[in-house]
Amino acid sequence: MMHPHTQVRFISDEMGCGVFATAFIPKGTIVYVKDELELEITPEAYAELEPVLQERVEKYSYIDERGVRIVSWDHAKYVNHCCQCNSISTGYGFEIAIRDIQPGEEVTDEYGLFNLQWGMQLYCSQPGCRGCVSAEDFPVWGESWDEKAKNSLASLRLVDQPLLPLVDRETRTALEAYLDGRGIYRSVFSLQRPLEPQLVPTRKRV
Repeated sequence: MMHPHTQVRFISDEMGCGVFATAFIPKGTIVYVKDELELEITPEAYAELEPVLQERVEKYSYIDERGVRIVSWDHAKYVNHCCQCNSISTGYGFEIAIRDIQPGEEVTDEYGLFNLQWGMQLYCSQPGCRGCVSAEDFPVWGESWDEKAKNSLASLRLVDQPLLPLVDRETRTALEAYLDGRGIYRSVFSLQRPLEPQLVPTRKRV
């Protein structure tokens, strides 16, 4: 589920839609949580889908650490990648704002954490764009993603958290233990699914 102070807006024919903040979202705010309504599609179920449905799932899902495709029931599926993203996935099943997000600003995240099966070519004019994103980004960028996540988690208790009640009890217990200094930090590397041989050509996507 996406933060309530967000909405979908059309960007362009090339980019399609994106998710934008409708109010100020401070650093440390949970902006997305994988809740009980998310659609889970196993590899076996995905293989049985008609190609037209596979294409839709491929476009609007991410792959979790189990290899299961997750399709959001709300507009979270329209969040775009940005190499200078303002939110990032954590090992606690939610994405967090890693800096203040202003009203009207697009909410973006890091697709390198999504266990992509194929490389995704990026068309971006922003400084620092990597040009392509893939599951192989984990060993290169994982430590820096962890630093961003940990830095933002330090602000989690300082801001309003409308999505926190949707985090499952076990995960909340682990999160509270970490924030209290009693538990181990759950790294973004816990989200990584082991790489499998790439059997098809690299796909390109805007």
